[in-house]
Amino acid sequence: MPQKKKRIQEIEEKISQPGFWDKKEKNTEILRELKLLKDSVEGFNKLEREIKDFKELVAISSQEDYPLIEKELNKLEKEISELEVKSYLSGHHDSRNAIVTIHAGAGGTESCDWTQMLLRMYTRWAERRGYEIQILDVLPGEEAGIKNVTMLIKGEYAYGYLKSEKGVHRLVRISPFDANRRRHTSFALVEVLPEIEDVEVEIDEKDLKIDTFRASGPGGQHVNVTDSAVRITHIPSGIVVECQNERSQHKNKATALKILRAKLYELERKKQEEEIDKMRVKGDIGWGYQIRSYVLHPYTMVKDHRTGVEIGNAQAVLDGEIDQFIQAYLKNKGVRKQ
Repeated sequence: MPQKKKRIQEIEEKISQPGFWDKKEKNTEILRELKLLKDSVEGFNKLEREIKDFKELVAISSQEDYPLIEKELNKLEKEISELEVKSYLSGHHDSRNAIVTIHAGAGGTESCDWTQMLLRMYTRWAERRGYEIQILDVLPGEEAGIKNVTMLIKGEYAYGYLKSEKGVHRLVRISPFDANRRRHTSFALVEVLPEIEDVEVEIDEKDLKIDTFRASGPGGQHVNVTDSAVRITHIPSGIVVECQNERSQHKNKATALKILRAKLYELERKKQEEEIDKMRVKGDIGWGYQIRSYVLHPYTMVKDHRTGVEIGNAQAVLDGEIDQFIQAYLKNKGVRKQ
């Protein structure tokens, strides 16, 4: 918490500087970070107040108040658990919206139907959290279901939570499409990526080495006898740009800065693309890469193969109750990092 409070102070000092609000669009990311930090600190402070109130309630309570105390305790435990999970959402993109794509595996109509079931599951989960869902692209199956679907889930920490769902999901059930009522196994791949904002390039004058030199030319009366040509070196990236087209040093510098900005923009875009590529699920949609199994026959059980969490009420899971899996994954990952 002290680090978050320190960061809030740093951002507020930056916001108070002259000219900050002149380029509000470029500073959207900073304002977003400030809001998330303040929400986090306020959530912690609120929990502290509630714990204090609970202790006072226990101190003055009688035996008749036990049902109320138990109710308040359960509420506190839930809030503490949620705050603990949020403490693990410190990744660079965790607070962003999520782009979720579900691909049907081999198996034709069975897998297409399974893909549609997963779409419903994530939609229900998002609705419970008050997130906004937008279908970006969908390819229907030939007979039923969906071959693949991409949706944008908008809400704070949507990516941080849903990144735990990346991987192959396996369904075992009696097929509603099989006249002989045989048991079938279906696979679907879930891919989750953060929604990345357009790259904004800020160039700090301190990072630039600017040299001027005499422009070269064919000779004669048009040879520039002043140092109007400009060479700019961006020290952090090592990018060097030159401009000597104009007779004015000022114009050459402005053009060189435009070229540098374009090169830095391209560099950042490439970095982001590489970062996103690392987040993609590699491998086939089959047995070897499954993260979770949903068994509806001969018994009902949903098991996460990474954390070992099992839930017997498979229908509740398919209705969007997946927080137990998400929390276990994030806690497990957070503990391993420590």
